[in-house]
Amino acid sequence: MESVLTIGEVSKRSGVASSALRFYDEKGLIASDRAGSGHRRYHRSVLRRLAFIVFAQRIGLSLDEIGEELGKLPDGRTPSPDDWQELSSTWLDRIDQRAAELQRLRDGLTNCIGCGCLSFTACWIANPEDRKGKVGPGPRSWV
Repeated sequence: MESVLTIGEVSKRSGVASSALRFYDEKGLIASDRAGSGHRRYHRSVLRRLAFIVFAQRIGLSLDEIGEELGKLPDGRTPSPDDWQELSSTWLDRIDQRAAELQRLRDGLTNCIGCGCLSFTACWIANPEDRKGKVGPGPRSWV
């Protein structure tokens, strides 16, 4: 039988706050069993799901998207490394897009944040007549 962990043990091992674990549990991203005392108990396999959730959030997936991805995993058994590989293989384009976005942000950080608000004089070439301000609010070059 697979060993079970308390919420505190899962939190300590995963680095995810207990409050987040309860939230993920309520959203159906992870599952727990209730002990006779009503306390949550987690199967050890939840640690891999949590690592997946943390990584997916870092590359920009929403919790709804993460839920959809986790829904593709097999029921009734701990996902294998091949299952995780198949799931994450579709993220390469998203990671590349995020890396390109961060590079653009880095390149423009010292000059302009792309919104036309810092200096109409300095932005006159990149943003004549504040065209970006007419498209919408915020840093339009980065959105």
